[in-house]
Amino acid sequence: MLHLLKIDLKKMTSYRTFWVICGLYFFTLAFVTASGMEFLKWLASFIEGFGQEININRIPLYHFPDVWQNLVFISGFFKVVLAIMVVISITNEYQYRTLRQNVIDGLSRWEFLQSKIFTNILLSLMSVAMVFIIGLVTGFIYSPEIEWNYVFTDLEFFPAYFLEIFAFLSYALMLGILVQRSGLTIILLLLSRMIEFIILLLLRQSGVDIYDLKNFFPMQSIGNLVSIPFPRYAFQEIQDYVALAAVLIALTWAFLFNYFSYLKLKRADI
Repeated sequence: MLHLLKIDLKKMTSYRTFWVICGLYFFTLAFVTASGMEFLKWLASFIEGFGQEININRIPLYHFPDVWQNLVFISGFFKVVLAIMVVISITNEYQYRTLRQNVIDGLSRWEFLQSKIFTNILLSLMSVAMVFIIGLVTGFIYSPEIEWNYVFTDLEFFPAYFLEIFAFLSYALMLGILVQRSGLTIILLLLSRMIEFIILLLLRQSGVDIYDLKNFFPMQSIGNLVSIPFPRYAFQEIQDYVALAAVLIALTWAFLFNYFSYLKLKRADI
């Protein structure tokens, strides 16, 4: 496993684009997730300009255990940046013929795909680790009282976050292998949620009940892993747990994405 991972990392780290996108992703992720209170302060000052007052200290954005679901949900929006890097990585394999060269040098097609999967796992773990560290730091800074049973409550959102990132990166990998053109693949990646929404809309207009059906669509199922937490601050009910059904559906899609990638690689003339 480590040998295959090293092969892929050696190729990726030789691209300047890898370092640019990776740096952009982790910097933006850290900045946005850690600056929530500063945004609330700005919002409070803006609202006060209209004669209203808001006490931001009453919004436990970074308080334990709320901080875990809040940060994981926000961080999920940035996974598309990592996915673009995965697309560029796999399409470069076709453009520069490194896939063909790897196979000539004795690497099987399944081993080549494994190297990409292991890289996706590594990127997902790095994202989880970074969000966890940010959550710990901001939680200790802003929580009025530190109770250790709250600090380690709701950590199940991190395995769900890992699965969300990994499943989406697997989807990006499959698109790259199927299309093999970086520009077109990135466009399809960015429009995937809209395309899925249009399909659901057409199904509803044709009389199909999409209320339960939509949860089985790939982008929707990945988004279902971590529900939006912020309505609770408006005294609305939220799903403050990870649903087992959502995990099983997302796991199935992650497997299918990688399986379709293997089928394409197995049958393709490289």
